[in-house]
Amino acid sequence: MSSVKRLDINYRTDELFEDFRNFGNEDLYLVDELRGEMIDASSDSPFYGVYVGDRLGARMALYRKGDVEEKYFPNFDDYNVLWKLEVLRDFQNRGYGKALLDFAKDQGLPIKVIARNQSKQFFIKHGFTDLEEANKEGHDVLVWSPSQ
Repeated sequence: MSSVKRLDINYRTDELFEDFRNFGNEDLYLVDELRGEMIDASSDSPFYGVYVGDRLGARMALYRKGDVEEKYFPNFDDYNVLWKLEVLRDFQNRGYGKALLDFAKDQGLPIKVIARNQSKQFFIKHGFTDLEEANKEGHDVLVWSPSQ
């Protein structure tokens, strides 16, 4: 299996993401996030992916906490936000999504995720807890802690 790699922030990354835009899940495009990161060239890339050959088959963004997430982790000083994990249809059911989740968990911090496009059961299967709350767009909020 291919390993998870940090994706550089550049216009090549935008080209790699084209397949995902063609996949059709507008909630998962990462266009605004990518362009915002390209402007701030001093930042480390929050984008990670799994290559299948020379094609990017799965990707996610993994950010350190932000002010918006405080209500979900009031007892944690530090945690990650896993954002828009997506596996292209041709590469689903091969463990690439799990590889990205395992990479995120290996960082040793609690994780908050927003379940989009019927992904809630995928996250529950991999140890996330459904808070039975939704974000302002109506997507389910799930969390994972290293102690789970």
